[in-house]
Amino acid sequence: MSQPSQSFDEMVRYIRVRSEPDARFVEFDFAIGHPDLFVELALPPGAFEQFCKHNHVVHMDEEMCRLVDADMVKWRFGEKGRR
Repeated sequence: MSQPSQSFDEMVRYIRVRSEPDARFVEFDFAIGHPDLFVELALPPGAFEQFCKHNHVVHMDEEMCRLVDADMVKWRFGEKGRR
């Protein structure tokens, strides 16, 4: 069995904000190492900012979001990119 090239602490942390900018809570997806394996979280804005600083997060770009969405469709409906 091969050893991972990165330790858990070295893995990139990704976020994707889902809520509107003026929402009471920031709703977002959070992933470690693999942007397509995430948890959905919600925090007040101040706590969200602290969370992002503590985890040194990377905001997912449009292409990464598109790929994650396409993968979700594949797992939900059984075919890549088809509903």
